[in-house]
Order: sequence, then structure tokens, then C-alpha cells
Amino acid sequence: MEPFKNLLNAALVDRMAAHLQRAWPGFDAQAFAAQATAGLDALEMKARAMQLADALEATLPADFDHAATVLESALAPAWPGGRLGSDDPCRDGLEGWALWPAGEFVARRGLGQPARGLQALHALTQRFSAEFAIRPFIAAHPALAFDTLQRWTNDPSAHVRRLVSEGSRPRLPWGLQLKALIRDPAPTLPLLRALMDDDSEYVRRSVANHLNDIAKDHPAVVTGWVREHAPGGTGTRLALLRHASRTLVKRGDPAMLDAWGLGSALQGQARLALAPACVRLGESLELDVTLVSHAPGAQKLVIDYAVHHLKADGSLSPKVFKGWNLVLAAGETRRLARRHSMRPVTTRQYRPGRHVLDLRVNGQVLAVAEFALETD
Repeated sequence: MEPFKNLLNAALVDRMAAHLQRAWPGFDAQAFAAQATAGLDALEMKARAMQLADALEATLPADFDHAATVLESALAPAWPGGRLGSDDPCRDGLEGWALWPAGEFVARRGLGQPARGLQALHALTQRFSAEFAIRPFIAAHPALAFDTLQRWTNDPSAHVRRLVSEGSRPRLPWGLQLKALIRDPAPTLPLLRALMDDDSEYVRRSVANHLNDIAKDHPAVVTGWVREHAPGGTGTRLALLRHASRTLVKRGDPAMLDAWGLGSALQGQARLALAPACVRLGESLELDVTLVSHAPGAQKLVIDYAVHHLKADGSLSPKVFKGWNLVLAAGETRRLARRHSMRPVTTRQYRPGRHVLDLRVNGQVLAVAEFALETD
């Protein structure tokens, strides 16, 4: 698979230059391309975007309103609905990954004229996403930003409505952390309430991820949200709330499990077996789970498992994985199987030796097994 960083390449720079020069004949396309592509292939993705933003700063008009107008005039037609890309990026104007550096330019130069900057982001986000670029505006001009976001909850573009939620997430991956919202998420709750039942799944998924962000710092807020909005909810709303609850459910948070009717411990037995006893990095571990009900009635169960990875100091660090959601009938015995891949991932360092896997039923650890990991 082609690395994402290669999407910001010399060919894209040439197309950007041509569209910007079309929008403003005074644009120095040659100077832009030279600065944007200098050593580009040696850079990682974010560094490439920042270098292109530097080149925009050096070549767009010094007056921000003029510069924003040039960017807006160079844009491709707005993407309809939940469309997320083009088969031929930037053929008809600026769109897609070209707008990451454009959004960064607006975030750098537009904070002195925040209303104009937000207007530009409204246009850019309909051709890519301005979720990174809007965050400095929220941090520096919260009153204006939240007033604008509240209006945008009724915008006809799903891309704009998604920006309301995604751009204000407290802990957006790769984005500037909004520390004020990490401390107190209250300003975003009216926005999420307005978008929770949005027609677009693209928007609703962002709302779920935003609530899941809040749950990491304020679990009671999201548990209360589920208790308030789940009863009588539609299928799409319940799906959103389940996705928003995923971190707390994985943690076995008692209040969240109770909110979903999962607060009761298993009445019965849970057994866990692993094979092989020694697995090589890149291979898979087979989980064999047996549940035996001793209850007189059906039991609603969420079953997850945690792999405890070996750390450099010899301690173990758990990582929880989703397992099964099921209803165990009275007196039933149920066998479950799962293959867990031990393939390498860039976010974790694997060490050879003893590892542990535990089985969690409704948040309680009911069975534990060990396995050895070989990395050579």
C-alpha cells in the first residue's frame, strides 16, 4: 500500500500552483513550487504539509482577506453528501490533501481576522476537512468559534456539520489538544445534542468519537448522556451511543455497564484456553472460550479480552480488545472462538517472554491464561 505521505508530492504541488495562479494571476507559481518541493521526498507526512504551508505563506498575498479569497477562488466544486475524495485529485481545483497545508495557512494567518478565517474554513472543509485548522480558532476565540459552530449545526453540507463535532473534539488524534475542553466539555455538549440524530452517518460517527473523547476525562458525563438518550432511541441513535461508550465498556466501567444493563456479574462459569502455548511474532493466537450459565433466566453479556504485553522493566501492560456481545440463555453452554493476530504494529514494541491474556465478562476478569511470545 502506498504511504499516505506520498499523496503530498511534486505533481500535487504543480496542480496547486496552477489553480492558485488561475485564481490570482499575480501568484508566483514557480517560487511556490520551488519552496514546496525542496527536499520533499525525504519528509514525513505532517512535515510535508507544513512545508507546503510555509510556501503558501511566502507566496500568497500579505493581506489575509485577499489571500483567503485567492484560496476560495482556487477551490474545486464542493464534495456532495459524505463523499470523501476524488479519483483525480485537484483536477478541477484545490481539494483533498492539498487543503491540509491550505488550512494550516488559514490557521496561521487568520487568527487576527477570525471571522474571515472561519469563513475560509467553511469553504475548505467542503473539499477535505478543516478539523485541524479550526482548533486554533476555538482556543484563541472561543466565544466567536462556538457561536459559529452552533450556526453550522444547521448547515446544508454534511462536511460542515461534521466539522462542528470533529473540529471541537477535545483529544482529536494529530490535532492540537483543546485543553479548556479537556477540563470542561460543557461548551460542546449543545453541539453534540444538535447533531446526535443527524441524517448523515458521517456526522453521527464524529459525534460518537467526540463523546468517546469526553469519556476519557469525564466518564460520568458520557454515562449520564447514555442514560438520558438511550431510552426510546432509534437504531441509529443506539448505534451512536454504543460507539461512544466503547472506551468505558472496555475498561469495565461499572456505571456505563449498568447504563447498558450489563452491570450484573455472570451467573455461571467462564473458561479460557489459548493455543499455541508459544506463538511467534507475526502468527496468531487462538482463543477458545466456554461460558456456562447457572442462571434461571437469560443474561446479557459483553465479553472482551485483554492482552498483557511485556514491558522493558518486566511488568505487563494490558491492551483491551473487543470480543462478543451476546445473550446467554438460562442453563446454556456456549463455545466462542477468536483468532488474535500477533503481527507487529508500529505503535507497540514487542518483547519475547511470558505474556498474559485475561477474559472480561461484563467488566469482570473471570479467566486468565498465559502464553509465550517469540520475536526472533
